[in-house]
Amino acid sequence: MPEYLDVENWARRDLFEFFRSYTNPYFNICTRLDITETSAHIRSQRSISISLALHYVALRAANETEPFKYRLQNGKLVVYEAVHGGTIVLQPNESFNFAYFDYHEDFGEFIAGAQQAVDMASRVNRPLQPDPSENRLHFTVLPWLAFTSFAHARNLGREESIPKIAYGKFIKENERTLVPFSVEVHHALMDGLDVGRYVARVQELLDSPESTFRMNS
Repeated sequence: MPEYLDVENWARRDLFEFFRSYTNPYFNICTRLDITETSAHIRSQRSISISLALHYVALRAANETEPFKYRLQNGKLVVYEAVHGGTIVLQPNESFNFAYFDYHEDFGEFIAGAQQAVDMASRVNRPLQPDPSENRLHFTVLPWLAFTSFAHARNLGREESIPKIAYGKFIKENERTLVPFSVEVHHALMDGLDVGRYVARVQELLDSPESTFRMNS
């Protein structure tokens, strides 16, 4: 069950109240991740999707970085025990649908559930079914563009506080494989320091694929 953060005694109380009143309280950081080691490791596994492997890393880092588990609800700040994922899935008719999957620390358990969700969402005749759950991260993938900036569609009329993550086109540079990485968050919930720690943890996991993607199941 989610718990409520004691905002009155929170060191960020003034910042929380300040940014919560903004019409557009979101900020976005775009950077590039080095996925050289992870890409080689996942290719050796053959049947594993590199996209889902990157989603796993982003979710694992989010579950290890507390502000990414904060959500606004009715003016209060909820802290979820765990956050899960949702991503877009391109369909054969060039429309897209959403796939939702649970986070599991064990990569084998995660990839099995996530792949099943993606397979179901890829069916053209399946109706669009947005999941209103807030204990998620929303992912998007643009493999056609090596973007340097990014902005998401947002419903500014409600307390939308789910972090949004985007990956772009892989880039080869000096024998390294890089990928654009966008992180968009609600400024009432966290600051650049928190996003910096999150991105550093994502990169740390990518640099050690043998331990990051160990499968116990």
